[in-house]
Amino acid sequence: MNVHAAPKQTKVTPALPSAKPETIGLSPVRLQRMHDAFQREIDKGTTPGVVTMVARRGQIGWFEALGTQNPAESAPMARDSIFRIFSMTKPLVSIGIMMLAEDGELLLNDPLAKFIPEFANQRVGVERNGQLEYALPIRPITIQDLLRHTSGIAYEITGNGMVQRMYAKSKVRSRDITNEEHAKLIASMPLMCQPGSEWNYSRSTDILGRVIEVISGKTLEAFLKERILVPLQMNETGFHTAKENKPRLAEPFSTDPWTGDKVQLFDQTEVPKMQSGGGGLVSTAMDYARFCQMLLNGGVLDGNRVIGHKTLKFMASPHVAPGVKLETHLVPPGHNFGLGFAVRTDEGLAPYAGSVGQFFWSGVAGTFFWIDPQEEMFAIFLSQGPGQREYFRTLIRSLVYAAVE
Repeated sequence: MNVHAAPKQTKVTPALPSAKPETIGLSPVRLQRMHDAFQREIDKGTTPGVVTMVARRGQIGWFEALGTQNPAESAPMARDSIFRIFSMTKPLVSIGIMMLAEDGELLLNDPLAKFIPEFANQRVGVERNGQLEYALPIRPITIQDLLRHTSGIAYEITGNGMVQRMYAKSKVRSRDITNEEHAKLIASMPLMCQPGSEWNYSRSTDILGRVIEVISGKTLEAFLKERILVPLQMNETGFHTAKENKPRLAEPFSTDPWTGDKVQLFDQTEVPKMQSGGGGLVSTAMDYARFCQMLLNGGVLDGNRVIGHKTLKFMASPHVAPGVKLETHLVPPGHNFGLGFAVRTDEGLAPYAGSVGQFFWSGVAGTFFWIDPQEEMFAIFLSQGPGQREYFRTLIRSLVYAAVE
């Protein structure tokens, strides 16, 4: 027997403990109703397939794959199918930045230009009579602004303002530019508002990915691996997956079942130059579950502390001040935004059940997770259907909370 062969088997992600639902306060009858609800959606042709997971009190009580993994093939969806998680990348990168803050490498009120000097010259774009005028920033963008999306940086996908149209015409969406080139490109375009004045979902977390590279002297992927992915044994999370994993890739319908629009997502096996801190990772349910369990545990998993529990509590608290404009479906009524996550602030107001203090985020292709410290619970929902993401995010919350005893 070759004793040196064992370490090569690093790809299997260790499973979290599991339990019968009723032993951890989850109703098997109501979880079955969740199964039925998603089966109906699959039968209706809303989505090719889904993976759902609910864990409570440190154990997984529900973990199911339903439907088809890829509508062009007959392989069933599997619990280890690989998904593009898009903006569910943001919480990992936000944790990475806060680890550097804990190391004393940065302060949250540090100006962004301290790390990427090009941002020192940025102007604010002001739309007047169909023209874009330029104003000086009243104050610099801080690291905290980037974490909570109050930087004034834009996203070309969230609106049609003049600055957003500039983004859309530029190369910001290219996977063939480096994080450094991407950051310089963003710095060369105006801000959409004064830093700190509005909440705008944005490429801020991509810029944080570049800040990590500048401070650490490593690529974003190397940093995430060393500080988060390897300690948590998230062995299948990265900016691409190996070509031999092709039979495990979850894929969307080629046309949206509701609108008929073409759906085109990036090739998960392609190695990109741009390691997008805002949306570049691919992962599996069990990999992301290990990240979620660490968050639920207050920053530690299997004796490996990733982040301090006070730092994490600080991140999962409201950071958008009352006077700051916050009008978006992404942060619904009864919610605020923290450092990398949306945070529930009210028992009511939102169009779905939940607990005060829960925090969450989602991905544009149809992935979603939330952490509920009050119920000692996390849930993960994975699908690849951009057009159905809002509907499923609301549906999964209703179904899971109905099952909590």
